[in-house]
Amino acid sequence: MPIDAPGPSRVRKTESGSQTAATVERSADVLLLFAEPGSVTLGVTEIADRLGLSKPTVHRILAALRVRGLVEVDEETRRYSLGLSTMRLGLAYLDRIDVRTLAAPELVRLSRVTDETATLSILTSGSRVYVDQVTPNREVIMSVRLGLPYPLHAGASSKAFLAFLSDGEIDDYLGEELASLTESTVTDEAALRKDIAMIRRRGYAQSIAERQSGSASVAAPVFDHHGSPVGVISICGPRERFRSAAKRCAEVLVEATGRLSAQMGAAPGRDR
Repeated sequence: MPIDAPGPSRVRKTESGSQTAATVERSADVLLLFAEPGSVTLGVTEIADRLGLSKPTVHRILAALRVRGLVEVDEETRRYSLGLSTMRLGLAYLDRIDVRTLAAPELVRLSRVTDETATLSILTSGSRVYVDQVTPNREVIMSVRLGLPYPLHAGASSKAFLAFLSDGEIDDYLGEELASLTESTVTDEAALRKDIAMIRRRGYAQSIAERQSGSASVAAPVFDHHGSPVGVISICGPRERFRSAAKRCAEVLVEATGRLSAQMGAAPGRDR
């Protein structure tokens, strides 16, 4: 039985749908172009050349994006930049990111790769608390207690937060009386400031028995799109075993927190 050929109206609908999809794809390509390094502002010719589009096509796309506030144009230079609507979209995405959910796969991976305990801490009311951990499958391990507050000067996770607070917040904290949790807890202001400078320089903190006797750890912060530390991930283990593995653990840790910071919207190479 012969199959009827598609009628003219069906052909037109198919063609129209294909054209609409192509237009959406091109518009998305134009927007994404502004996210590339060195592309804060772009001219029509640059966009056309880089995307292989005609200038009239680029003009039409930019005009449509302007209507929705996704791009704006400098009337003097005729160069385009991202508009306020793109910021609203970005912030809406970033605001729904939960650092605990985001970090969970990294904790699993870090514990597996290092064969040590990986933890996640957050900052709350001037203290630091563990909110998640993944322990390795071995006989002797380090385990932390979730939900207990710890001061910001004792241990790698705490100091990884402290080091990346604002200078004013650091001054206020160090101006208070600092308690010792173990014999190795650093409470001297000058020594802590020296430690803070080192942490900022290398991007991670390291401690031996400062929070808990017999333990050692490295810790690095996860930054959000404001450049603030929203979480700290640590790798920790028994003191004697961890000493020889600390450098390697720090390397994989910094890579992991860098990936998470990028997902949270932090600028590449963010530092203070």
